Amino acid sequence: MRAFHKYILGCAVLVAATFMDSGCKKQLDINTDPNYPSVAQGTPAVVFPVAVLATTAYVGGTMEIVGGIWSQYFTQSNYAQQYIDVETYGMYSTDALITTTWDGLFTTGLKNYQYVIDKADSLQDWTYYLMGTVMKAYTAQVMVDIWDAIPYSQALQGLGNLNPQFDSGYAIYQDLITELDTAMNKDFTALTNSSPSVDQDPIFGGSIQNWIAFANTLKLKMYLRMVNTYPTVAQAGIQAMWTDGVSFLTTDAAFTNFTNNPGLENPFYDQNKRAQNTPDNLKASTTFVSWLEANNDWRILYFFGDSSVTSINQGDFDENLPGYGTSPDFAQSPFDPVEFISAPESYFLQAEAAVRYNGGTGAQQLYNKAVTLSFQETGQDATSYIGPGGVYAWGQEMEGGATLTPLQQILRQKWASLAYGCHGLESWFDQSRTGVPIQSPVYSTASNYIPGQIVISKNSVLPAGQLPRRLPVSYSETSRNTNAPQPVAVGVPVWWAR
Repeated sequence: MRAFHKYILGCAVLVAATFMDSGCKKQLDINTDPNYPSVAQGTPAVVFPVAVLATTAYVGGTMEIVGGIWSQYFTQSNYAQQYIDVETYGMYSTDALITTTWDGLFTTGLKNYQYVIDKADSLQDWTYYLMGTVMKAYTAQVMVDIWDAIPYSQALQGLGNLNPQFDSGYAIYQDLITELDTAMNKDFTALTNSSPSVDQDPIFGGSIQNWIAFANTLKLKMYLRMVNTYPTVAQAGIQAMWTDGVSFLTTDAAFTNFTNNPGLENPFYDQNKRAQNTPDNLKASTTFVSWLEANNDWRILYFFGDSSVTSINQGDFDENLPGYGTSPDFAQSPFDPVEFISAPESYFLQAEAAVRYNGGTGAQQLYNKAVTLSFQETGQDATSYIGPGGVYAWGQEMEGGATLTPLQQILRQKWASLAYGCHGLESWFDQSRTGVPIQSPVYSTASNYIPGQIVISKNSVLPAGQLPRRLPVSYSETSRNTNAPQPVAVGVPVWWAR
């Protein structure tokens, strides 16, 4: 399975240089190859986009396959066998999907971001310092949410420590929040700051205001992750941001500069459509389709091409029930964005915080904005859905004959919105954190199945009733690092989960 773009491969010589041991002496080289620059020749402007492409490729590619299946937007085709290990929750530390993602996010991602931060600090280039810090925090946060404890405090020292200790997820979160605050407090009027182009900053084209909003929205997300295990810390952190009047994202933090060429397109499309022996691997899941159809939700047209869709029950790849052969693929395009935090997600996060910690003040307006933007992403209009009498109107959404609470309604619509933009990983995290969508007590073939509730995938290898809550730590780490912890089962929740 290809796991990264030719964008990254095209810059591989610089990536390799970034990780060279500083103890390697230049005078040992008989010849100097101009195609292999030294560490000293690296600049934030060159290294930063390489690191962004790594995060994009793995979060939006390999992990979108996992996140989208486990969020039950799509399921393995019964005519293909590509992702059976994901569908059955039978993930092993040696799986290429895990080892390539772990190594790539560390090696091409975190280490390059740290290089950018250190170099920008020495140059007092606070623009790149902020950009590197935010993307390092985003990438590390994703890794913590997938694997729980990871090597962190001792892991970004090149060859200085070959056996870094694993830090707890909560300790890493605390450090990331501190680093974000430090970065946002730098002097962005200094003459030493850069003005990155779109090529050098493929996310915001150098907009400091957007990077600060991204940093604040990321902090908000991390605080909301803590609501189950550190509720006091979560509340204090969120209320402090409100007191300070910080800005949150009103636009997508996303990578969008894809073309319809091998290795240069959206990584999910590249891996699932172009690189496999059949492009028809991932089909409409009954979980998602049943909910869209029950609510006459026209976003179904975007994702599956019709208002009435034959779907496959989650993980039912070993059956050939009537209609399975006509089940549509989940919509994919070479040009699809990879969203790190989308504008709809930003508003859903703010709405959730308002319900939890501000008596619901402003929550309805934030919710309406989020749903409106979610519909717009798929070319639809949300007005009739959220207006008076609409199925998604505030305080009116139903599930299984019961009215959803404001918090459930926000999280239910957030789940639907995260199907877009290679963002399924976030909805899997949310379901683990909040229990929304609700885990169904029956499989989706049962007459009393409630549309949209998460089911245990057929042929699950986990103990009865368990959903996957983490991935195994990569064998590439555990086989080399003497400080690696003992393996933890896939069904064991990470530190912030319910």
